[in-house]
Amino acid sequence: MTHAHITAWVIALILFFVAVSMQKGAKSKSQKIVHMTLRLFYILIIVTGAILLIGLSSISLMYVLKVLAGIWVIGMLEMILVRGSKGKSTGMFWGQLIVALVVTIYLGLKLPIGFMLF
Repeated sequence: MTHAHITAWVIALILFFVAVSMQKGAKSKSQKIVHMTLRLFYILIIVTGAILLIGLSSISLMYVLKVLAGIWVIGMLEMILVRGSKGKSTGMFWGQLIVALVVTIYLGLKLPIGFMLF
């Protein structure tokens, strides 16, 4: 399940950057399709993360913090895309995205389940 979770994150980040790059052009229908596909990957990320969390024998505070940081990342991805499509400023959300992504990746690699890749 770890592979599915990591794969979903990687594909979601790729789709996010594709959707952001499509905002610059006039391809609003294509951008909406990519954005909706990205939302499907948000669900896959949450489901695979929940399965990983349920499979743990004991849940520590660090895992709860990782869950919250991961939800924070998803929230910032969505805020950047929605506000960007409306032509509003997204600078503050980009900063939060970077912080949340660094925290999430750090906790994902630091916690014991992060090394159970095989």
